[in-house]
Amino acid sequence: MKLDTKEFERKMSKSIDVYEESLATIRVGRANAAVLAGINVDYYGVETPINQMAEIKVTDPKTLMILPWDATTLKGIEKAILTSNIGINPQNDGKALRLSFPPLTEERRRELKKQVSKMGEDAKVSIRNIRREAVDAAKDMKKNGEMTEDELKQSEKNIQDITDKHIDKIEKITTAKEDEIMSI
Repeated sequence: MKLDTKEFERKMSKSIDVYEESLATIRVGRANAAVLAGINVDYYGVETPINQMAEIKVTDPKTLMILPWDATTLKGIEKAILTSNIGINPQNDGKALRLSFPPLTEERRRELKKQVSKMGEDAKVSIRNIRREAVDAAKDMKKNGEMTEDELKQSEKNIQDITDKHIDKIEKITTAKEDEIMSI
């Protein structure tokens, strides 16, 4: 009997998806609504994401406009953005908020590159943990007599091939993001 690696491959792909989502929240000097992901506003006692409370538009490459559907939430959205530590101060005109993305300094670019590199390493650790889980499952099957020694070796090779493919994908994503950060 052979180990079904599809479940482990799905988990690895999910880890990469999560990594890409977290990278999208890193601002690189261009207006990007993804920087607001994860910022919630207290809306009548319920923590609500900004994108569920307002229209978010990129008006030009350096400006993001937030138009709340309920004007009474403008102050709450502004406060949530200020406390979120994204490094941008919103301008409130009474009807909408404007976020102007300043150009990144060389020092800030290096900090962001280090942050991306660390996030990439964390994603690789996640992939390796899934690999260990898969190898352990294969060894358990061998121990229980469900698999021969040769099948175990083949399963371990398949698991390693899948792992290498996903690690390589993470490295490509990381390199692309680092290049984007360092380009002016």
